Amino acid sequence: MSSILSVTDLNVHYGSIHALKGITFEVKEGEIVTLIGANGAGKSTTLNTISGLLKPTSGKVELLGESLMGCPAHKIVEKGMALCPEGRRVFSQLSVRENLEMGAYTRPSSEIEDSLSMVYEQFPRLKERSKQTAGTLSGGEQQMLAMGRALMSKPSLMMLDEPSMGLAPILVEQIFDIIKSLNKAGTTILLVEQNAQMALSIANRAYVLETGKIVISGTGEELLCDEAVRKAYLGG
Repeated sequence: MSSILSVTDLNVHYGSIHALKGITFEVKEGEIVTLIGANGAGKSTTLNTISGLLKPTSGKVELLGESLMGCPAHKIVEKGMALCPEGRRVFSQLSVRENLEMGAYTRPSSEIEDSLSMVYEQFPRLKERSKQTAGTLSGGEQQMLAMGRALMSKPSLMMLDEPSMGLAPILVEQIFDIIKSLNKAGTTILLVEQNAQMALSIANRAYVLETGKIVISGTGEELLCDEAVRKAYLGG
């Protein structure tokens, strides 16, 4: 399997705070890779830096072998990476369909209808609600909309930041089923998630972040069985 994303010795500072301390990891084609860790460990900072929203102090980020350093965020989307942000960030005054169309702003307009059909197939609920204002959707529906909007750019790599946050357990199951089905349909996924148990259960590989450093890595299965990981993140 070839590497879609390669992150090498990445350092990020917020003023005098050293937020990411030389992290190195990769995501291979067709994988689900997860980053787990406590609040403030640097998970969202990692995704925001990879996607061009934050500028690293040093290090390398490559997508499909091409450097992303200094590349503006909208150009990174054009190159095949999409970020589904923490907190969903839907355009609450726009309709479901308009939100989805916003996700395709880097694609030719001739492709939009095909992309909409593909998203509606994955998320039938969004098709039912296509004319509804996004701000009136439930939390679970808004998460589906945020994921559908990211898919509209036809990404090689989709990054998900805390997709289960604030959702009822039954909806968490549903969102994770959707992540698995998107992956099965060919989307490579980098997942940041507080729910370590769920994340590790669907991940091919996983990395544990602590205070800006990767401290443990392995397959999802290995980390589920790792005693230190179980004590710190799995409640036993």
